[in-house]
Amino acid sequence: MVRTPLRSAGWCLALLLAASPVALAAQTIRPTAGFTTNTLARNDDGSTAAVPLGWSYNFFGITGNSVFVNNNGNITFDSGLSDFTPEALNNRRIIAPFWADVDTRPLTSGITTYGTGTLDGRNAFYVNWPGVGYYNQHADKLNTFQLFLIDRNDTGVGNFDFEFNYGSIQWDAGDLELGAGSAGRGAQPGADCARAGYSNGSGVVVELPGSGVCGALVDGGSNALSVLGRAAFQVRAGQVQQEPPTGGPGGSVVPEPSTYVLMATGLLGLVGVARSRRRA
Repeated sequence: MVRTPLRSAGWCLALLLAASPVALAAQTIRPTAGFTTNTLARNDDGSTAAVPLGWSYNFFGITGNSVFVNNNGNITFDSGLSDFTPEALNNRRIIAPFWADVDTRPLTSGITTYGTGTLDGRNAFYVNWPGVGYYNQHADKLNTFQLFLIDRNDTGVGNFDFEFNYGSIQWDAGDLELGAGSAGRGAQPGADCARAGYSNGSGVVVELPGSGVCGALVDGGSNALSVLGRAAFQVRAGQVQQEPPTGGPGGSVVPEPSTYVLMATGLLGLVGVARSRRRA
């Protein structure tokens, strides 16, 4: 693999996630009883066709009413995404609770599900990645995480909330990212490990602390998502707000002594690499 750093200042700026402190030590995976349930069959790098939400969104000026569910831990707004290496979130309109090389082919791995229903009386859409394995067909370590989109057209056309919910996160990359035999986690120089955040696809890139850093997001890591529990966001007039929801759908996030501070002010700097990757 050839990795060429992009040095153009116009490439993208990765911002530390500007949000209020978020800390939920308890289990934050939401139950989906009462929601429709659709299954993305066991696969590696698969995606759905456009999935109707039943309500409209405005995401950085792009409007629509459907999304694409991608097995590798994210949704996109324009087409499916089969990319398994989690590059910096800068070239797609994407919301990614945990973009990494998910592989649900092992029978002991969970499978990706999604559906529509209501949350606290508002229309909502969820994607579950419950106990999913990693490439190449490994299930010795499993990750559980979830994405919710919540209709808030009551506050303005296209408005919505979204939240990342996390259970146990035991791996952060597949064999091609870390090397065969790495058992899903490590800190090899140059490795491409899981990313979490969102982007408008044209310069706005926001990632959780530890995103892209091998070992940071897994259980016991410096930015363990299982400790974070939930990260919640509001989208109003097409822009993601700096404050998470203060009540109702999306959850009221109450800081605790163990609070994770998701944001500091300022810029991380340039991120991104250009490379071409193919499975062997």
